[in-house]
Amino acid sequence: MKKKDHYLKIVEWSEEDQCYIGSIPGWIGKCCHGDNEEDVYQQLCQILDEWIEIYEKDNIPLPASISGKKFSGKFQLRVDSDLHKALTIKAMQANESLNSFCGKILRKTIA
Repeated sequence: MKKKDHYLKIVEWSEEDQCYIGSIPGWIGKCCHGDNEEDVYQQLCQILDEWIEIYEKDNIPLPASISGKKFSGKFQLRVDSDLHKALTIKAMQANESLNSFCGKILRKTIA
């Protein structure tokens, strides 16, 4: 497996820019764009290769990737007290735990 294979590469359509945009979340922001999704992906891979080469040449540790990372399924979210109360009431009305209710809401937003 090549080093670049450890990094998440995203090519997505931008309504604002009316083109595809490529990025490496957590390391390289929006760094290339174009009208063809596959061409943008190739550009993104080339940029990633160049950044890896620069980091290694300068003896800079590569950023951590999420490839192979284990996720616990737990994270702490802070919200204001009014939202906390409203979510608790909605969860009770649905006869669900707050955790389960919020998990379903979050899942729907990324589906």
